[in-house]
Amino acid sequence: MRVLIVGLVSVLLAGYSGAKEKADTHAKAVTVPASIDHNRVVIRVDLRLPNGSTETVRAWVDNGNPDLCLSRRVAALLRLDVKCDDHECSAPAPSEIVVGGLSIPLAAVKEAKIPLRPPDQASVLALGMNAEINIPSSILRNYDVLVDFVERKFSIGASGSIHFQGAAGKVHVNAENGLIQVPSQIEGKKYNLALDVGSSISFLSEDLFNKFATAHPDWPRMTGAVGSASMWGAPEETTWKLLQMDRLQFGPLFLTSVPVVSLSKPILDFFEKRAGIQTVGVLGSNMLLNYRVGLEYAHSTVYFDLGRTYKFPDFDVVGLVLRPEGDGRFMILGVADFDGKPSVEGVQPGDRLVAINDLSVREGTMGQVWSMLGGKPGDEKKLTIERGGKQFTVSAVVEHFLGEAPDDRSGKRK
Repeated sequence: MRVLIVGLVSVLLAGYSGAKEKADTHAKAVTVPASIDHNRVVIRVDLRLPNGSTETVRAWVDNGNPDLCLSRRVAALLRLDVKCDDHECSAPAPSEIVVGGLSIPLAAVKEAKIPLRPPDQASVLALGMNAEINIPSSILRNYDVLVDFVERKFSIGASGSIHFQGAAGKVHVNAENGLIQVPSQIEGKKYNLALDVGSSISFLSEDLFNKFATAHPDWPRMTGAVGSASMWGAPEETTWKLLQMDRLQFGPLFLTSVPVVSLSKPILDFFEKRAGIQTVGVLGSNMLLNYRVGLEYAHSTVYFDLGRTYKFPDFDVVGLVLRPEGDGRFMILGVADFDGKPSVEGVQPGDRLVAINDLSVREGTMGQVWSMLGGKPGDEKKLTIERGGKQFTVSAVVEHFLGEAPDDRSGKRK
């Protein structure tokens, strides 16, 4: 499975003390504000256009994908020679992007991939995101990188320019594309798991998923991609299987209550081929939101600096399975079950979600919409639904998926 390439409005923050911040092309390292949208890291970058002007666009920090991708609008602005087939378009890569004044050459990338979209979606890199270009692993591998999920900042600089802190661990870095595999342990056995701060959720091979699900019937599980598991709104997300693992060791980290999606063998084979080493899955940013994650590619080392201990309630949401549409709306693909019955009544696959508590979701990102659908278990949300050109409202309740279900609304638990 190719991870499609696809943030939110940037929040102005001061630079992280572990990186030297300068705003010129000779800077060794820079720090810029970052938005965390649906667990994805989005920053602003500058593109130098042929007419000498500069265009600022949003860029997705995507260390789990070696391919450079950009929107058709950006390709037009840069006057790139775009060629298309029945599935996608491509063009020569831009010469550079500029991050906080630091020029990042793209010469190592021979080709940029461009989604095949109609003219009214020319600025869309991926539905549900508002980024127009990504920064892939094939570019990041030439730098020191620090993703500060805690203070929402991103730092990048020449090798040796960033002072990393936190627990450190050696990793395998594919020399050809920069993909990272982290030595890990699950129930005493050693495995490799990819590190992907561009993924909103974590994945585990179908074989291991089924093995642990059978061995641990008490581990919470569900069917249907809700919350952070709602990646892109692909049809198969209605049948995705999720399991909350009790614990795993990821390099120097000991993680508990780890939600994972079952990863089919063909997709796992694709991941392994790109990684160049045997792997059993992906640890996504859903498990890293409390950390400052440092990537020291030159020394094949990662750092995890704990900044807080907050438990993110990714699965305390209304149980809809959603797909962002090209016109800015969200289609309801299905409804996840809770306690053996559909968690939302009165909606059907194919309905459009128009508003949540009278706030329109049109043109919203996945992160924004799931934030609106989240809350405390038992909270009621008024959903405005469109079916056959007519609108109506239904009442939906926030449920506590992938965890102990409340026995009643007073807070007693099963």
